[in-house]
Order: sequence, then C-alpha cells, then structure tokens
Amino acid sequence: MTTERIVLHFPHRLVDQPIVYKLVKDYNLKFNILKAYVTPQEEGLMVLELSGEEDDFKKGIEYLCSSGVKMQSLSEDIICNSTKCTDCGECVPICPTAALVVDTLTRKVKFYKDKCIACELCIKICPTHAMEIHF
Repeated sequence: MTTERIVLHFPHRLVDQPIVYKLVKDYNLKFNILKAYVTPQEEGLMVLELSGEEDDFKKGIEYLCSSGVKMQSLSEDIICNSTKCTDCGECVPICPTAALVVDTLTRKVKFYKDKCIACELCIKICPTHAMEIHF
C-alpha cells in the first residue's frame, strides 16, 4: 500500500473535469482532501492524501500527469526559511496539526513537514515571512 500527500495544480481547462473521481473509479485509489481551491474558469489547487496498491498508485499518477495536472509532494509546498525565522512562536498556536512546535529545551520553533496540511495559516501570521509557500 502506497500513501502520499500531494498537491495538485489544475489549469483552468481541467477545473470542471472529474479528475479525482477517475482516480477512485479507474485506479482504485482512496483519497482524503485536506484543502481545495477550485473555481470554474480559473486555476485550481487541491491538497490530498492519496493511497492505494503500488501498481494502481503509479498508474493513477501517470493519469494525472498525462491529463495536464501538475503535481508536487506536499512536503515541498510549505517551508520554514531559517534565515528569516526569529523563533517568535507566533505560528505555533495557529497550526491546526502541530506541525510547528517550540522545542522546550532550545526555545526554537521546529517545523515538521510530515504533519503539515498546507493550510497556509502560518504564512499569513508570520511577522518575518519565514514561512513560505513554493509551487
């Protein structure tokens, strides 16, 4: 069983297509939508956890690529720029998944990419703009 959190970027021509439906129906994949911005006639973004048997997973990913959907690993989406971070901790209480925590020994903010769901709340609140989104 393969499970991965991915970010899908839909060009406007694909926003009204049943892309995720086909992943379920044709490739036997399971999904959990973590975040989505999909507007007709505009670009769309969807963050999801996708899982299935390895062969089906690979075929589903190939389908996404061939249909024009751009993909990236979720862990590549949000980063903490350590040169900008002052460890103020403003981001810690707003993070819904505890991907940002203060180390009790060093008092430094730690970012756990594997817990991040790319909700972007940390980006909005960070006073030094240390939390960044990369597409």
